[in-house]
Amino acid sequence: MEEILAPDAEPSRSGLTVSTALPLPDHPPAPQMRAPRPPAPRRAAFPRGPVARAFQRRFFPAASAEDWSDWRWQMRARIRSLAELERVFALSADERAAVARHTGGLPVGITPYYASTMGLDDPSEPLRRTHIPVGAEYLRTPGEADDPLGEDHDSAAPGLVHRYPDRVLFLTTGTCSTYCRYCTRSRMVGQAGGEYQLSTRQWEQALAYIAAHPGIRDVLLSGGDPLTLSDEKLDYLLGRLRAIPHVEFIRIGTKVPTVLPMRITRELTRVLKKHHPLWMSIHVTHPHELTPEASEAYGRLADAGIPLGSQTVLLKGINDDVEVMKTLYHGLLKRRVKPYYLYQCDPITGSAHFRTPVARGLEIIEGLRGHTTGYAVPHYVIDAPGGGGKIPLLPDYVAGRDGDDLIVRNFEGGLYRYPDPGESFGADRGAGPC
Repeated sequence: MEEILAPDAEPSRSGLTVSTALPLPDHPPAPQMRAPRPPAPRRAAFPRGPVARAFQRRFFPAASAEDWSDWRWQMRARIRSLAELERVFALSADERAAVARHTGGLPVGITPYYASTMGLDDPSEPLRRTHIPVGAEYLRTPGEADDPLGEDHDSAAPGLVHRYPDRVLFLTTGTCSTYCRYCTRSRMVGQAGGEYQLSTRQWEQALAYIAAHPGIRDVLLSGGDPLTLSDEKLDYLLGRLRAIPHVEFIRIGTKVPTVLPMRITRELTRVLKKHHPLWMSIHVTHPHELTPEASEAYGRLADAGIPLGSQTVLLKGINDDVEVMKTLYHGLLKRRVKPYYLYQCDPITGSAHFRTPVARGLEIIEGLRGHTTGYAVPHYVIDAPGGGGKIPLLPDYVAGRDGDDLIVRNFEGGLYRYPDPGESFGADRGAGPC
């Protein structure tokens, strides 16, 4: 197992081997036979859209198409420093000062691919606002906390949070491919050598805890982002979990298909298919993310038989708009991703500029319900501070009662009566024969 959990080797960049070349016939072809076609020219393993292609030529001209399509190259080439940001983005004074001030905590890290989806010259572009620091990030307002959900309090083993009776959250790694400025776990992700860069021994402690508690039916792999682990590590971890008889469900929470879509290789999907049933929750924020590359990644996962749901954080001035959300959710459905959760932004330290009033989230749900298919309406939830868990938030469609009738309101605001006599239902109340 030490070998499995050792640092990953770089993927091979060699060309076709003898075993992969087209075979030649044993005998010369008869005159009517055609000679075999020569091997097709080598091409990148993951498609590139026109926007990404133009971005690569402009900012990473030394990178080959194969480099760009290699998820490990994307991880190595992440944009991290002020100098690297200034090379790609026309930074505002606020952005420049905030990045220059940054000395610790949640790092800056943007994959070249994901940078290509952002507004290079527009500080107000939604995706850019969620990944480049601004001065408001350094303000602390009442009610905020470094660990607002109390995950450390509910930690049962290293990297393992046991809050609900039948499920656990397994924080497999502290690494993400791209760091969101509103991250709930900004206290622990991206910290080199930190306690959430779990060792072999710590993984084993978490697995032993799960095996020793037969009430645990559901394991959610998160982090950080578990899809930043190598195929070998994922295969090992999923196999260990599948060997525990009472573990029925394994879920993966990830943003990788959206921000690092070339990670979804054919090899990875083969690994995931070995461990069905698996479910996956994909972090998506805005319609700008629904690129050809992300669509390819979602499609590969869906074709591998993995049910896909989305999780979106409601963010002020970024996606707190009914039409933006409708466009996002329609786009996800067309890509075989079911909108699953819409989260009220957690009160993490320095997040006030991202948080909307809860009333705005309710307005968005009301603007979706009845105005589009129910498949496009997610659960709107607050993850209660202090470890209270997810609490659903719903618009109130009950307008009151009138005797035995319930007065309900539809999506257009119309009022309707529904017979609801309660305990007296079925009793003799003078009803005549049908």
